Amino acid sequence: MTADKTGFEVPEQMRDFAEKSVDQARKAFDDFMGATHKAVTNVEESANAVQAGAADVNKKALGYAEEHVNAAFKFAQDLVKASNVEDMMKLQQDYLRTQMESLGEQAREFSNSATKAVSDATKAAQKD
Repeated sequence: MTADKTGFEVPEQMRDFAEKSVDQARKAFDDFMGATHKAVTNVEESANAVQAGAADVNKKALGYAEEHVNAAFKFAQDLVKASNVEDMMKLQQDYLRTQMESLGEQAREFSNSATKAVSDATKAAQKD
C-alpha cells in the first residue's frame, strides 16, 4: 500500500475499481469512435454512389442531347436538298419517326440508369 506525506493510504480495492472504470470508459469511447467511423464511411460511400450515378445520368443526358442536335442538323441539310414538297414531307415523316424511336430507347436507358443510381446509393447507405 502507498502512503503519502499525510498518512492517507488509497485502498487497493479503490485503485482496482478506478482502473476498471477507466478501462470501461476507454472501451466505451473506442466502441463509440468505431461506430462513428463506420457511420462516416457509410455516408461517404453513399454520397460517392449518388455522385457516380448522377454523373452517369448527366453523361447520358448530354449524349442524348448531342444525338438530337446532330439529327436535327442532318434533317435540315436533307430538307434543303429536297427538290419538291413530297420529298420534304417524306423527310419530315422519317425524321419524326426516327426521333420518336430514339426518344423511346433513350427514355428506357435513362430510366434504367436512374434506377441503378438509386439502387446503388441505397445499397451503400444500408451497409453495416
